[in-house]
Amino acid sequence: MTATQRRGRRIMMSPEELDAFLTGQRTCRVATVGADGRPHVSALWFCWDGTSLWLYSLTRSRRWAQLRRDPRLAVIVDDGEEYGELRGAELSGTAEFVGETPRTGEPHPELDAPERLFAGKYLGLEELPHDGRHGWLRLTPEAVASWDFRKMAEV
Repeated sequence: MTATQRRGRRIMMSPEELDAFLTGQRTCRVATVGADGRPHVSALWFCWDGTSLWLYSLTRSRRWAQLRRDPRLAVIVDDGEEYGELRGAELSGTAEFVGETPRTGEPHPELDAPERLFAGKYLGLEELPHDGRHGWLRLTPEAVASWDFRKMAEV
């Protein structure tokens, strides 16, 4: 169950707005925790299936190693230039590793939809080519906070 946003209700996105926002955006920032407790933030492409955020990450990355040790993560997706245009969402929870590592294209029905979404969104293809260097992480958010400062002008 996703935690309810308490503050900023006036500017939070509706579920439909959040879904459209996450579907349309291309880059997120992923925060993981190092062994010494320090945060590590990195940019990554993602796709949203309406329930979960799917991250296609290099398996030899610092992010992947940190999530193997401690699967907690937070992700920020945001947009806007001017203050009154800012909008975004923070999703947090536990990373799940899905499929073989690294991904070589072995049949895995759970990955059919995210791979199709990712291939279309970033590569303009119907099928995702596998390079043997990436793997899939799924974040089904336990907490979501969203904001859309454009709503402040409506009041």
